[in-house]
Amino acid sequence: MKFGLRLIEYVGSPRQLVELAVLAEKVGFDSVWFPHDPFMRHTWVMMAAVAEHTDRIQIGTVGTNPYTTDPSEIASFIATLDDLSKGRSILGLGLHTRDMVGWTGHDATEVIERTRQSVEMIRALFAGEVVARETSEFSWSDQCYLRFEPYRREIPIYVAGFGPEYMTLSGEIGNGSLPMITPPESSAYMSAPILAGATAAGRKAEAVDICGCAWLSLSADGSGTQDLLRPMAAYFGPYLEDGAMATIGLSRADFSDIRGHIDNARYDAAQAAVGGNMFKLGLAGSPQDIIPRIEAAAEMGVTHINLGGPIGPDPAEAVRLMGERVIPQFKSH
Repeated sequence: MKFGLRLIEYVGSPRQLVELAVLAEKVGFDSVWFPHDPFMRHTWVMMAAVAEHTDRIQIGTVGTNPYTTDPSEIASFIATLDDLSKGRSILGLGLHTRDMVGWTGHDATEVIERTRQSVEMIRALFAGEVVARETSEFSWSDQCYLRFEPYRREIPIYVAGFGPEYMTLSGEIGNGSLPMITPPESSAYMSAPILAGATAAGRKAEAVDICGCAWLSLSADGSGTQDLLRPMAAYFGPYLEDGAMATIGLSRADFSDIRGHIDNARYDAAQAAVGGNMFKLGLAGSPQDIIPRIEAAAEMGVTHINLGGPIGPDPAEAVRLMGERVIPQFKSH
């Protein structure tokens, strides 16, 4: 099992996030990731800063979408970052929901085909090709090629998606997949279509790194961890899949009141409405509480767990606890 740390802006200031990434490298994390959402602190700036302050850790983006950012820009950035970091960049391409790109007027109805074409075109740019394409989603001329030589011609592309068809695509074409495992108990539900996609494409299961994105709220004794999950559960819960939530006895219907509060900007009311099994959507508690749930996710096919969200009442302490008391339990196997 590999371990990733996913840093969203709620955790701290840009400088604090860079400091957490540096600490993550020090205590044994394999990767650090930044969600790429519209109107939030920009992922690419954060990744470049981390590249300059670290030496070993892989640096990935989660959910860079080919609507609000053109694949030409995506390829240029990732190839530049790969050079800056000496081969440590990972592109996480795709969407975990259509709603966010819809805010800016983009119709993501054909998101699966657009993702497929984007991956193909970005890989061709990395390979040094002239990428002239006239497709259902893009119209590129013979001037579409990188004006510099990438540090690596093959940079890993992980596909972030939602729903069985999108997950199948990630197994078919991705070096890795970035499913939301919210809750972690949904790991088998999410892994099945990914592995099916790999098999259909004639690939071995181990060719796809299933990098499950889970929410983490950790403290030494578990105190104060549940309340930190309230904003995440309230804001993102209404978008989660019924099949995934059913593994802990929830459905989207349970979030109908919360969705109403969110839609009307009543965020405090939305968070107050989070309770019961909704706290199980993430990994909350002490190291002893979360280790068995991570082990279960590994048994269900997750090969790389990507931990983010609140992180803990004291984020730096939570990262240290992962390095001292959780990661060693898996690295010694």
